[in-house]
Amino acid sequence: MIIEGINQFSFGGRRSYDDMGLIITEPPVFAFPERDISYIGIPGKSGDLIRDNGRYKNISGSYKVAVVRDEFPLETMMTEIRSWLAGNIGYSVLTDTYDPLYYRMAQLDGKLSFTEILRQIGTGTVKFNCKPYKYSFAGQETVSADASELTITNPTAFESRPYIKLYGSGTVALLIQPQGRGMMISDLDEYIEIDSELMNCFKGTTLENDTVKGAEFPVLKPGVCTINCTGDVTRIEVIPRWCCL
Repeated sequence: MIIEGINQFSFGGRRSYDDMGLIITEPPVFAFPERDISYIGIPGKSGDLIRDNGRYKNISGSYKVAVVRDEFPLETMMTEIRSWLAGNIGYSVLTDTYDPLYYRMAQLDGKLSFTEILRQIGTGTVKFNCKPYKYSFAGQETVSADASELTITNPTAFESRPYIKLYGSGTVALLIQPQGRGMMISDLDEYIEIDSELMNCFKGTTLENDTVKGAEFPVLKPGVCTINCTGDVTRIEVIPRWCCL
């Protein structure tokens, strides 16, 4: 069956309609992220203290969908759909045709059930538990410079947690301006990878955290940011991971 102008989502590398015969029937609904804030009561003091825990909580997202039976019985298609959506353990990439420039990291949330209508169409709601930010595909492209300094512009209103790869040797200091957040790397051997999302430093499959000193992992604030290195650095590569709520 061919349906022109259909809307669909992609999850874990498979497309809901093209691969599974599942279409979106209404625009998706995603909750707005809630800031993780603690309210602390102090005996003898009216009003709570507010402590910002520096993060957003996960959100829920849902798609109203329909599966139209074509060459296979509806229950056969539903078995395949359940295996696809529920078979992924951990977060997977979630995209849809309503917001093609961004993706989310999500996992199926709850049970998956469909109602059969006229023995031809199965309708239901697919719910996901998602990380609070959505990420732009443009922010997954590598920006590089064969130098010890790289200037990059964050086009969003939110800081991002980049992946940075430095090539060089010896003792190297990394500093990101204008926020002044930096790291000191000792005994750099060929290259080091710094992943601010994972909060780890490594070279291939070998952890290099013991060669790095710094209070915090680098972030890219909104606007123009400059990554500057002192020492023997020959190349900088950055995947900026632009994101928004």
